Amino acid sequence: MKNKEDLKKELIKIDHKSYGMYKTLGGSYSFGNYILYIDHVQGDPFASPSRLHFEVKRDRHGFPEEYYQEKHRRLALEDQVLRRFLYELRQIDKDFMGSGKSGRITICPANQTVQERIAVAFSKEKMELRFEMGFPARGRTILAKEMQKLVFDILPQLAENTLFYRNWDKKNKKYLEQAISLADDQKVLREELKKRNLTAFVADGAILPRESGVSDRPMRGAVPFASPESMRIEVELPHKGKVTGMGIPEGITVIVGGGYHGKSTLLKALEQGVYNHICGDGREYVVADNSGMKIRAEDGRNVLHTDISMFINHLPAGQDTTDFSSENASGSTSQAANLIEAVEAGAGLLLLDEDTSATNFMIRDKVMARLVSDEKEPITTLLRHIRGIYRTLGISFVIVVGSSGDYLSVADFVLQMDHYKVKDVTKEAKSICEECRIAGQYPENEITVPAFSRKLKPIKPGRRKIKSMGTDTVLIDREAIDVRYLEQLSENGQTTALAHMMSWILDNVKAEEDIQHIIERMYTIIEKRGMEAIIPASCSGGHPVLPRKQELYACLSRYRSAKIVR
Repeated sequence: MKNKEDLKKELIKIDHKSYGMYKTLGGSYSFGNYILYIDHVQGDPFASPSRLHFEVKRDRHGFPEEYYQEKHRRLALEDQVLRRFLYELRQIDKDFMGSGKSGRITICPANQTVQERIAVAFSKEKMELRFEMGFPARGRTILAKEMQKLVFDILPQLAENTLFYRNWDKKNKKYLEQAISLADDQKVLREELKKRNLTAFVADGAILPRESGVSDRPMRGAVPFASPESMRIEVELPHKGKVTGMGIPEGITVIVGGGYHGKSTLLKALEQGVYNHICGDGREYVVADNSGMKIRAEDGRNVLHTDISMFINHLPAGQDTTDFSSENASGSTSQAANLIEAVEAGAGLLLLDEDTSATNFMIRDKVMARLVSDEKEPITTLLRHIRGIYRTLGISFVIVVGSSGDYLSVADFVLQMDHYKVKDVTKEAKSICEECRIAGQYPENEITVPAFSRKLKPIKPGRRKIKSMGTDTVLIDREAIDVRYLEQLSENGQTTALAHMMSWILDNVKAEEDIQHIIERMYTIIEKRGMEAIIPASCSGGHPVLPRKQELYACLSRYRSAKIVR
């Protein structure tokens, strides 16, 4: 292996030469306590920055072994190292270093959640930290002195202050310890959900409203959450101790209330409760079934061979809805497909908001039923099947409604939001249903379970371009996959990972294979060998963050070029 002196000599040789000569620097260099890898060199100062990573052996970095032996602790540790690197990066003044992206150092951003990111990875043997850096140039001429400043002054400072536990001050070690303790508490809290047959938990004192539509930070001056007495439970956590809050049991929960009173805010907190949140977020002890899926109407989405016959049947054109495909699905058919595909992806909790749902999928009133008979209406509403879905498949629902009062009659629990305060109004709702004679109108009938037998056929192998755009779009060659309505995607890195994971699937389907099988196969590989087993460590175009299986299923189902068959 080369060392830093070799790198210095190489830089002297290529000073003021053509930018392409930077390619000669690729490889690994020992800096004593750590190794610097130059994985990929950009071809132009205006192109995506070069990709590098640090590697530090276990006996050198010094982080306590008990911090990365269990997965939940390891993710918290990796998250804190990433945040420490970002902090140190902000303290550095690099001045002007040339054209384009010269001198720019970037790494995966960190939001309010703790997720599995490729940027920082701990294993039993080592720790790796991946980042991007623009190699300096003026025009297309190499600026070796500026590059030397980056490699021999700035990067060593970042490495020493971030990668070695001995260099963390007491304050940051305390933050790290708090993050590890919180991860332990969140793990126990999620285990309690299963033990107590709960689908979600919202702690007393939690801050649910966010700062703004573009900021996920907690809103200042927000009303702290207070659980209704009838649904308050107590959980003993290993570090926090006793925590009280609202436990939402399995079943069907309906959230009602006037406009702007906090219905959607509570639902949004439950949507994001599939992830763990950092200290100070306000939602640290807000957790939901981590397979939970938010579904909505999605006009114009692509649907491929999905059995939506539970909700859509006897179409006028005679189309078979047990094997339904459409390049331009309507609101109701798209929402039906979204629900069935979420079940196929293993969701144990479905979250809906009346505001983003198709009205004719959700409800059909008595007046319209008299005018248009059931024989002439191909849509069977969710209202008619919701009890059967819960009884037969064991899938719970949390639904926000503002005007669809019939949902009160099928609810196990009814919560009213009043000035951001929660009231349990289940008894009142049931009484009103009796008075209005709608109680028992939608019985708990068993349903016919859809056929989850979709398979993926091999696609002609070849080099393909992949890219992502925010949390809205995954690009594969010339096709844009619209994922903007997968509302639980919380980081741009998740769509970056989706693009690479989709590419892996397309490359690794050698024979007709069940979709569930190939996705399980991929996640098993990731669990055993890490994300880099699927996503190249030197990948371009973003900083991958591992998405859930549910979002990968959804992305694949929206890919128009996928060869999905039954």
